[in-house]
Formats: sequence, structure tokens, C-alpha cells
Amino acid sequence: MKHKYKWWSLIAIVLVAMTVKYSWSLAGQELQQTKRETARLGLGSLTEKVIATGVIRPMTGAEVNVGSRISGTVVSLPVQVGDKVEVNQLLAELERTALEAAADQVRADVALAEPRVALAESVLQRRQRLADKGLASDEDLDTAERDLAVARAQLRASKARLYSAEIVLGYTEIRAPISGVVAAVATREGETVAADYSAPTFVTIIDLDRLEVLAYVDETDIGRVEVGQTASFTVDTYPDMEFEARVTAIQPRAELQGSVVNYVVRLDFEPEGDFILRPEMTAHVQLVVNEREDALTAPRNALIRRDGRQFVMLERNGEWVESGVTTGWRSESRVEILSGAREGDVIQMNPTRSTSE
Repeated sequence: MKHKYKWWSLIAIVLVAMTVKYSWSLAGQELQQTKRETARLGLGSLTEKVIATGVIRPMTGAEVNVGSRISGTVVSLPVQVGDKVEVNQLLAELERTALEAAADQVRADVALAEPRVALAESVLQRRQRLADKGLASDEDLDTAERDLAVARAQLRASKARLYSAEIVLGYTEIRAPISGVVAAVATREGETVAADYSAPTFVTIIDLDRLEVLAYVDETDIGRVEVGQTASFTVDTYPDMEFEARVTAIQPRAELQGSVVNYVVRLDFEPEGDFILRPEMTAHVQLVVNEREDALTAPRNALIRRDGRQFVMLERNGEWVESGVTTGWRSESRVEILSGAREGDVIQMNPTRSTSE
């Protein structure tokens, strides 16, 4: 009898445990349903963007290699890497003693030629007066005119040589053609440079106010990018700062990076206050390719995709009902609903079921 009583007690305990487990399961389902995340459909703006990675580069003419047009010894180099320079500021100076001596010699030639012209003019005037009185022959007059023309030609030649000598003398001073920051210095004081075949580079200057972004856009997205579209980008140096930009050009030739075909899109931007951007910084670019106002939008994670169609779970009289929808433009987080739902509808986020509950 006792043995039979033990078996009945065991069965009772098992039944109680199963009942408790089932109750907890139902309670868990109800709690999960009550905690289900929802959203209400409404009108708003929708921005469709293309994401790309780019690099900051100097514009054409914003990076200049400054060199020497003549050979010589560097006697002064007053700038260093990182220095800010202004237009026409002295960057380097070459030895100029020999060139100054050559210029002085030409100046002396000019000084000799000028009185010769004055003397020839005086002789011509006297012979002209004598000829008027019949006291000088035509040959004497022609000779005086020829001597004056030769003297004047010699003076012009001397002045031309002096002008050329002064230009060459000016080449001993290398000055900044643009304002900017010194990016590189390729010589030093005391070094002798030769400019026989090409101008040796002394200093490289970059204008940090004339930079642009080269964005590499995938071939699947390039068809939606147009000149004039707005864009924004961030850099790792200022992760919380967003810089505004605009598409200025799309290069027609593709660049193959690995097995990916990219097209280079040029973006122009204005410097932002104290935020200093530098060449070769990586830019994380967002190109705005479409914008729509007053669009009925839903979160993208509210969509169910099945058999090439899209659905959302709508709340109808306290129950969840699956409704097929037609979508339009998309942004990174939202999608336009063209049909199948209306403004004010409550939809289910991250739906786990595709049938009515």
C-alpha cells in the first residue's frame, strides 16, 4: 500500500511541475507581446544617400614646387617645414656676386652709349643747319643721320642686356608664388644647385585653404551621382564634426581597386573655422542623391521580405495583420511607403512572424 502511495505522489509532483512550466511559458509569451516595439507611420522628409570613402587632396595649383631657374650656391634658406608663408615672401637666396658684376658691366655700357647718342644728335643738328644754308653736302647729312641711328641702336642693345642681367640677378631670390604652408624643403644652405636641364625644387608649398575631396564611388551607385549635388563628410581627426561639400566633377575614367570598379567624384568644400584639414586625410563621404518632402515613411527594420514581395505587420483592433506594401525611395534607416499602409497606422518593428496573430 505504501509503495502504491509513493507512485501516486510522484505522478502528482510531475503534473504540478508541468503545469507551472506551461503557465510560465504563457506568461513569457504575453510579456514578449506586451514588450513588442512599435512605430506609428507619419509624413516626413526622406533623404537618399550614397556612401563612399575618399581622400583629401590639394586642388590643381594649390600645391606648388618652388625651385631655381639658375645654377648657384644657396646662401640663405630662412624657412622650414610647417612655416606659414605669404605671397612674394623670400624662401631662399643664391650667391649673386658674379651676376652683380655682370650687371655692373652692362650698366657701364649703357653709361657709355648714352653720351654717344647725345653727341650724334648734336652733330646731326649742326649739319642740318649748315645744309639749310648750303654749307654742308647731302653726304655729310646722311653720315650724321647714320651715326645717330647706330648710336641709338647701341644704346637700346645695352639697355636690353642690362634688363636681361637684372632679370637673371632677380633669380637669385626665390620667393613664394602663393600663400600657404611649407610642406617640404629639398635643399640646404651651402649646397650648390644646377639648373642646366630642369629647375631644382627648393621648397614645396601647399595652400590648405584650397583642398578638395576625391570620393571613390562604386559603379553600382555612380549613375545616381550628378554635378551640383550636396554632400557631407567626416574625418577621423574630428569624428564629431561634419563638413558640408558639393559635387563639382565626375571623372569619366574608372579606377580599378582590386576587383572593385570605382569612379572618382570631386567634392569642393569651404574650410570650417579652426578645424584644419590636411592632404591625404581619409574622408567618410555621404552624397545626397535624392530628397523628398512629406513622404510616408517607415523604419526599414519594419519590413518583411518574402517571395520578392514586401510586407509590414499592422495593428488592427488589437491584433497584428500582415499587409503587403509598395516601397519607393530609401535612406539609410527609413523607406518610403507608397501603398499598403496609411498615415497613423501602427506597425511592428523587427517582426518575427509573417502571418496574422
